[in-house]
Amino acid sequence: MTSNKNSKGEGLRSGFEVRLTNELARRGVAYEYEAIRIPYTPKSVRHYVPDLILENGIIIEIKGRFTSADRQKHKYIKQCYPDLDIRFVFQRSTQKLSKTSQTTYAKWCETNGFKYNDGYIPLSWAKEPKNETNLIHIQHWRRQK
Repeated sequence: MTSNKNSKGEGLRSGFEVRLTNELARRGVAYEYEAIRIPYTPKSVRHYVPDLILENGIIIEIKGRFTSADRQKHKYIKQCYPDLDIRFVFQRSTQKLSKTSQTTYAKWCETNGFKYNDGYIPLSWAKEPKNETNLIHIQHWRRQK
């Protein structure tokens, strides 16, 4: 971890995460940072630690760069947990996957069934009803920690 700290004093991995968590705190939105590990199985069991979990159970991944490894990991997770609601917030969703690709981060999310936003976490996400499916998974993974 770096020395990036938000207004709650949490050590975060990037300045973008600091900015978004400070915005949630300013709006009074409850969240947990990297609170659970989600097991998934590409060839062997791995674990994914999501950036944020909103109080209603929505899982948020904050991305500046969205690497090929990140994309593959999220495809595996989607295969293992097709009903899990993971959403992305990109610094710039119009960024192309690579220099040679015409596909943007946004288009990748649309193609692969992930909700996303550009630059900030919409308050509407925090106001959505509880996602019971996510909350059941989260409770299970907390017990495994």
